[in-house]
Amino acid sequence: MVKTVKINKLRIPCLPDFCTSVLNPSLTADILGGFNTCEYTVFPGFCDVHVHFREPGFSYKETVKSGSMAAAAGGYTAVCTMPNLNPVPDSAEHLLMQTEIIDRDAVINVYPYGAITVGEKGEELADMENMERAIAFSDDGRGVQSEEMMRAAMLKAKALGKIIVAHCEDNSLLRGGYIHDGDYARAHGHRGICSESEWGPIARDLKLAAETGCKYHVCHISTKESVDVIRKAKAAGVDVTCETAPHYLVMDDGDLREEGRFKMNPPLRSPEDRKALLEGLIDGTIDMIATDHAPHSAEEKAKGLEKSAFGIVGIETAFPVMYTKLVKTGIITMEKLIEVLCVNPRKRFGIPLGDDYSVWKLDEEFTVDPEKFLSKGRATPFAGEKLYGKCVLTVCGGKKVFG
Repeated sequence: MVKTVKINKLRIPCLPDFCTSVLNPSLTADILGGFNTCEYTVFPGFCDVHVHFREPGFSYKETVKSGSMAAAAGGYTAVCTMPNLNPVPDSAEHLLMQTEIIDRDAVINVYPYGAITVGEKGEELADMENMERAIAFSDDGRGVQSEEMMRAAMLKAKALGKIIVAHCEDNSLLRGGYIHDGDYARAHGHRGICSESEWGPIARDLKLAAETGCKYHVCHISTKESVDVIRKAKAAGVDVTCETAPHYLVMDDGDLREEGRFKMNPPLRSPEDRKALLEGLIDGTIDMIATDHAPHSAEEKAKGLEKSAFGIVGIETAFPVMYTKLVKTGIITMEKLIEVLCVNPRKRFGIPLGDDYSVWKLDEEFTVDPEKFLSKGRATPFAGEKLYGKCVLTVCGGKKVFG
């Protein structure tokens, strides 16, 4: 368990730069004062480097306001928003359209990605040097297919001191697939997505990162081969980090149902892949957990595995899922969970913690009810599951944003 101190029956983790802010007398008196009748646990504000808030362009799915409120309800005080928007933030002008909405509506700290290529089409580099407010660069939702384009992007990002954040997917290997190419797909007549479509581009990019010296981060890894090639690259000194999502750590294709809420990209893989991801999380190959929170309308997710849109929501359930299924079962420690939810993502992306924290009742059990989500999205594979850990308060920048 993570080491804690106690004040007014609050358990507070002893983490660098965290106790100083949380134990500030004014914060304790003004914000935490009401929580003194039973035991609660205070955590530093979580940080998710991979979310989709859908604005501008797709506000019927999610808005910056609804997405940031959902994040606050999950204990998050910082998120990085992906650029598959309309318009794509591939220039200073287009990025400004997004940041104006963020500045107006966000209730937590929201850091936008800039696109790697114009329109995320993979044909021409975006105006990377003039998107100063971009936290990093990504063409998330589409893999950069051209090796030469990725090399050029890495060289530009290296010169700017920015990170390339890669959605790794080889389109030539997809073959119309929409779930993992495994036992469930074969048993139910579905078209599968092979694992090489993910790990092949990762292997290519790791060679380019070694060549260029670019800081490189891999999105939502899901296969055992991805863990292996990243582990070897780290050992060789490549400046690489990676993330996976809660659903890949606690589910596999044996958990699939014929419902759109089980369809995401990459897909749920095999039990062997899930085992390798857990091993990678434990040994530090996987640096952080990101939700890939990807809301869609009810209609878009009501078309079964084949025809529903890719993507599920997860930012309001991430901590309870990880705490219930990994910490309470002894697979990882609470210290490891806070490391991958808060410490590592903030360190890698240079996101300060400040006076950010959340207060939890860890012993409270609840049933996941998507109709109670603050997100506009409702599609979650965890609907109906019983989990532990209820967030009762989130504070960002010294101000209450949830609870």
